[in-house]
Amino acid sequence: MVWQEGRDALWRASSERDVSLHTGKGCADALRERGYEVALVDVDLEVAARLRESRIDVAFIALHGRFGEDGAIQGLLESMGIPYTGSGVLASALGMDKVHSKLLFREHGLKVIEYRVFPSEKAGRVTVGDLPFGLPAVVKPAGEGSSVGVHIVREADSLGEACRDAARYKGDLIVERYLKGMEVQVAVLNGEALGAIEIVPKHEFYDYESKYLPGGSQHFYPARLPETHYRAACDAAEKAHSVLGCSGVTRSDFIVPSDGSPYILEVNTLPGMTATSLVPEIAAGNGISFAELCERLLEGAALKA
Repeated sequence: MVWQEGRDALWRASSERDVSLHTGKGCADALRERGYEVALVDVDLEVAARLRESRIDVAFIALHGRFGEDGAIQGLLESMGIPYTGSGVLASALGMDKVHSKLLFREHGLKVIEYRVFPSEKAGRVTVGDLPFGLPAVVKPAGEGSSVGVHIVREADSLGEACRDAARYKGDLIVERYLKGMEVQVAVLNGEALGAIEIVPKHEFYDYESKYLPGGSQHFYPARLPETHYRAACDAAEKAHSVLGCSGVTRSDFIVPSDGSPYILEVNTLPGMTATSLVPEIAAGNGISFAELCERLLEGAALKA
């Protein structure tokens, strides 16, 4: 069992550390409920030594953000010969990198919102003139999750500040056209869509607080879409899961405008597994308890390289 509670500053660098702690505790409790012996492993620069000392049979990865979701811990586990849950090194790295994943999605026929990429060092010099689609626009870092560093910019005077803030995080800077539509998330388990859930955030978009604070958003499962639009979102999520080469469970995020075309935003290769997380909610809507979901993920643990 891998649980991010490292003391080392490098591993604390993940902007999603708090979410990892909640996911880790929840998954550990669920697996114990199913009769498994669980060892909680501190993840820091000494994680390899801790894993050897623990003599674990399999690693259940309950990490989000840098070092846990981006292929880093997956690579370590591969080199140590320890089977693990979730996606492999390449799929994890691609899922975390919005620039390269968008290129793959577009290459395989998935709808991607028009966007531009800027190096982080140019953040303070990005102007509306650099955006062929103009404003409003969405500014985000290319290498973060959980809506960290994301801004909706409606006024030209706010663009520079938003870009500078997003540039504080890992990766290039992405600025994409703002597309109004329903926020829909689709869970895919072992290559098959479990279903699509609709999110109505209390804030302007599904930001960090909307995702993780109780009452931060309303959820409608199944998503309130016509059947053909609902199926299109599920099909797109299955395709995105396959395109990246994912394993286990993923959550694909979409904007669905009025014409029903799902525009993919990203694939989360290690989606949240907290009390307010969407994948457990979708699974519950299919009669799969949280403990059963964790056990299914554990049963799929393997080396991927």
